[in-house]
Amino acid sequence: MSVLGATFRPSPLLLLTSKQFGTFGAYPDGDKVVRSGRGGIVVHDVVVIGGGAAGLSAALVLARSCRQVVLIDSGEPRNMAAETTHGFLTRDGVAPEQLLATGGAEVRRYGAQVLADRVVDIAAVDGCFSVETETGAVVVARAVVVATGLRDELPAIPGVREQWGKGVLHCPYCHGYEVRDAPLAVLGGANRAFSVHQASLVRQWSDDVLFFPQEIVLSADERLRLSTRNVHVVEGEVNRVVAHDGRLDGVELASGQLITRTAVFVGPRFTRSTLPGPTSPHCATRTPTWWCPSRTSIDSSRNAHASSPKSWAVPVRSG
Repeated sequence: MSVLGATFRPSPLLLLTSKQFGTFGAYPDGDKVVRSGRGGIVVHDVVVIGGGAAGLSAALVLARSCRQVVLIDSGEPRNMAAETTHGFLTRDGVAPEQLLATGGAEVRRYGAQVLADRVVDIAAVDGCFSVETETGAVVVARAVVVATGLRDELPAIPGVREQWGKGVLHCPYCHGYEVRDAPLAVLGGANRAFSVHQASLVRQWSDDVLFFPQEIVLSADERLRLSTRNVHVVEGEVNRVVAHDGRLDGVELASGQLITRTAVFVGPRFTRSTLPGPTSPHCATRTPTWWCPSRTSIDSSRNAHASSPKSWAVPVRSG
């Protein structure tokens, strides 16, 4: 099994494949699951759900604290569309998959197990957590850390998703330096406050910044602040983002006019990633929340400590 760019063979006592905790089953890579020596089940200290930087960091610290840790990750990091990562000390400019591979190797060095799978349910079982995956595997642990992060909901403009992570960006601190001094555009979207702020912020990297407000109705004060920053507002509906041979050409208006740009910044709507479809009656559902094996759900906006005394949700940020 390939996990975060490295080869991983699970321990034969790592997982059980049914909630009866006594049957034989198959790992995703075909290995067999067996009972522990006395017919009991293997109870780990912590399951970490999500193998991005936050999840790997949590798993690393816990493993170094001599805890038995299982990290479960579906292999779909938020920054998977980007070619490189920036601003991460000692790893500036590396590919996202290389960053995760390095982190995965460090976690495994201290005995943590890394499983390439997707969590579909969490249930409370005899004071512990039963974490079920898409492949039917079940991991039992005394505590759970949820580090599934954010999802980016992009504006529904043709060409935006196709160029996402290439010619269409959202974080100037991550990718602004690579397009410095170039003609840039900022597209307004559903995340109004972020978009207006972004238009002013991107100006730090270029003297030529155009803001396409789209459905955003700018106040007089906002227009004044943008004008003071020498950000020009372009009225009119954006028809699409144009690219040829994988390279961005510019922004096309509904009138057919093509405005040449080197890169386009957008303000996605940031939503918390959730664990899909819990079936246990102990799992409540609310939005936006994460699932936990108790009668209430995790609201990470209030506190990093979840509603269950042994569940934690890693705080997330938009950038």
